[in-house]
Amino acid sequence: QVQLVESGGGLVQAGGSLRLSCAASGRTFSSGVMGWFRQAPGKEREFVASIWWRGGRTSYGDSVKGRFTISRDNAKNTAYLQMNKLTPEDTAVYYCAAKNTISSGYEYWGQGTQVTVSS
Repeated sequence: QVQLVESGGGLVQAGGSLRLSCAASGRTFSSGVMGWFRQAPGKEREFVASIWWRGGRTSYGDSVKGRFTISRDNAKNTAYLQMNKLTPEDTAVYYCAAKNTISSGYEYWGQGTQVTVSS
């Protein structure tokens, strides 16, 4: 059974940085995609970033382009989200998700980690 566990959330001041991690267990992701999503109170879930396990191709949501960087360590079966220049609008629960193929929907989800940015 695949499990995704996020870590690294917390409270940070505006302009600061945080690095989220998502450790996958239960299978080795040598293909497919790992993604990050977020959901703020009263808002719909929003795509943040994704990365292909093979090849490392990345995609970003418009609101985080130029500030967030997604990466992965295949040997550790872990994906990361480096978040810089954080603003209060980045406050949300951040979820990592994984899918087995590029064209499929996300099949696996983590429990989420809270990121709070104070002004």
